[in-house]
Amino acid sequence: MSRGDADTVDWRTRWTARVGAWVLRAVAMTWRVRYRYDEPLRAARRAGQPVVFTIWHGHILAQLWSHRRQGVSVMISEHRDGEIVARMAESLGYRTVRGSSSRGAVRALASMVREVKAGHDAALTPDGPRGPYHSYAAGALLVSQRTGRPVVPVAAHASRAWVLRSWDRFMIPKPFARVIIAYGEFVPPPPADARALEDEVGRYVQGMEQAAARATGPAT
Repeated sequence: MSRGDADTVDWRTRWTARVGAWVLRAVAMTWRVRYRYDEPLRAARRAGQPVVFTIWHGHILAQLWSHRRQGVSVMISEHRDGEIVARMAESLGYRTVRGSSSRGAVRALASMVREVKAGHDAALTPDGPRGPYHSYAAGALLVSQRTGRPVVPVAAHASRAWVLRSWDRFMIPKPFARVIIAYGEFVPPPPADARALEDEVGRYVQGMEQAAARATGPAT
């Protein structure tokens, strides 16, 4: 790619991210956002104890808005689409670490560990950036294991939404939708034995299922 082509792509990326952030703000300001089962998270933050969020890739949009301006560190892929999301996230007050399970994973996970040790919450999409749908890669578990901080599964639900025909069934809450953000129970870090990570995935998937059930079920 020539320098001119690179500049064009970068300009298009910046423009797309800027417009995307503006559209998100305009639509999201009409949402009626409610949080469920968030008191343990509030208590952890009052105590200055960071956590490791796990979020399904298809729920990113609602989560970007609901956790804005909280200084959360998010891991975003290095692909062009990731660059757009990263710029949008930064405009909403997120800290960004670039990398994914398919590219730059070791460096990115090491950076996420440093972010958590520095006192920042971390957020990862265990099925991102390419799926399969609701698969659970162990990156978040590794961050949790190396920092000693719990994993907090988070799910989003919208009363009215567009759901794209993409691998992640990407959800876009419609204007004036009621958006529920629900947290599962804190899941302790996995054992220190790295070989046990894959064996531990099951209980973290259960945590994601619990968060989803809390988001779609009646409030208690």
